[in-house]
Amino acid sequence: MKRAYLTLCLAISGIVTHAQKTSIKWGEEFKLRKGSTDLEVIHADNSGVYLQESHMAIKAYFVIGASFRESAALVKVDKNLTEVYRNDFNKELRGKEFVQFFPCEDKLFLFSSDYSRRDRTLALYASAVNKNTGELTGEFREVATFQKDEKGDDIDFKIDYNTDSSKILIVSSVKGTENNEYKIQELDKNLRATAKPISIRNEFERKKYQLEDVLYTSDRKVVLVGRVYEYEEGKKKKEKFLDFTNYNIRIYDEKGKQQSELNTSFNGRWLFSTKLVQERNKDLVLAAFYSNTKKGKTIDGLLVQRIHVNDGKVISTSEKQINNSLLSGDTDKADKDEADDKEESREDRKMREELNKMKEEGEGFSRNMQFRKIFYTVDNGLVILAERYRHYVRTYTSYSTGVNGLSSQRSSTTYSTYLSGDLMMCKIDNAGNIGWLQILPKDQYEEIQGATSTSYVNSFSFGMHYFMEGNRPFYSGFGALQTAGTIQLLFNDHPKNAGVTQAGQKAKTVRGFGKSDCYILSIDETSGKLSRKVFFSNSDVPTAMPRLGSIIGNDMYLVGKSDKTFGKSKVAIAKISVK
Repeated sequence: MKRAYLTLCLAISGIVTHAQKTSIKWGEEFKLRKGSTDLEVIHADNSGVYLQESHMAIKAYFVIGASFRESAALVKVDKNLTEVYRNDFNKELRGKEFVQFFPCEDKLFLFSSDYSRRDRTLALYASAVNKNTGELTGEFREVATFQKDEKGDDIDFKIDYNTDSSKILIVSSVKGTENNEYKIQELDKNLRATAKPISIRNEFERKKYQLEDVLYTSDRKVVLVGRVYEYEEGKKKKEKFLDFTNYNIRIYDEKGKQQSELNTSFNGRWLFSTKLVQERNKDLVLAAFYSNTKKGKTIDGLLVQRIHVNDGKVISTSEKQINNSLLSGDTDKADKDEADDKEESREDRKMREELNKMKEEGEGFSRNMQFRKIFYTVDNGLVILAERYRHYVRTYTSYSTGVNGLSSQRSSTTYSTYLSGDLMMCKIDNAGNIGWLQILPKDQYEEIQGATSTSYVNSFSFGMHYFMEGNRPFYSGFGALQTAGTIQLLFNDHPKNAGVTQAGQKAKTVRGFGKSDCYILSIDETSGKLSRKVFFSNSDVPTAMPRLGSIIGNDMYLVGKSDKTFGKSKVAIAKISVK
């Protein structure tokens, strides 16, 4: 449950920008403690906003040194974004590992863990936090335990919500050499178990099955969405690699017994990216991008199915073909503006050329589309938001020979590149039919230097594993806020893209987010009509992180960050209001 490190930053006070009925207010400079590594908005209520400020803390002292653990402080600011309190819980966490803060209904919890090597047991603890004072309300209570069968087993767990966000869901996996076993536990807001834990085991080899999503329905059914892989022969002799073959979607009852398995090869369509939600009327809705061929390199359409949750039978099916006419312009060819763009260095240009060589062939929608958000509409429909996304990791290693008796040195630098592209917006009506579909061309390029837990080198990583955290990227991507009949998307983009509103237009790549504009894209839920306006310039304020914003009611809270080459970097908190 580690969080990505972030070198933190800047603050500007009292800036208010108006765009229609949406406004933003920046708080005063946020003071960070020395050694802080990250700042994240985790919750907001009518009394203020709660932030998680990550840092390292001493775990144990030794004769010649000390060991450290990841920890975090809870910081509360009021409606005016002025600090109310700050508590690091280092004393309370002594002997335990910090996991995360987690809100549920009107409460806020601090989760921690403790691993016993002797028993091979990982225990998960939780304690409620008094949101008025920032103090724990009592001792830590054990809420879950995970047992390793063998020393080399891996334990993954994730704290999540059930379908209506009224309960706490703890999903865990103990992965041995040849098995996949999952455990689902549900707790209420008082940390009491609402039912017996559900244990599920499947027959797939560990390396050939990747859990992508877990849906815990209102009547305690469990839906597991997994990606199945098979070994394929590589270009070189004795070289094999795991290649994605198909989705596996199964429904289990409250005792962990499999009830049904959904067919993921519908009429010759092969699903490559899916999203499963439970509607308010308790039907399941499956949205998926598909290809017409099993090994297709592009997406040929969007499939939507309404599924009965009890027996897994399909109630209705709707699909829409997506072809090259809906894509943004030919991004392989640099236009005059891009050729003259001083932002693109020689290394950036080389990187872009490498990416172009690896792009999909043929006409079609990018196979890398991922579902991001789903909103319910007042007419019992759904609005689905998806984004083209790729993650590229490069590691450069340099070697210097020793001179004058000094030893030789080898140093490595890792760059994580995040490519967030075109946005797809789609309306699904109450009958499960696809109403309108809109495409907004977008091309965000964000590179982060430093260590990374990703093991890929010079390859793409899709980052769809259920247990992976999504704290990166910081500035690219988008945030979404729903108001009466309208969905507003906030994202950073190049100032020259102000007129890009339709599929097929060329979007200029944004790299320097400190010089970008933050835009609001308003989507009419009924008609799908789009309107785009500049909200504010990131040149005047700390560079905003819309994707990591936290929403309560009609307000969104986000962190702004700007680094300085010389001098102290600053950070600020902003409140976006819709009236």
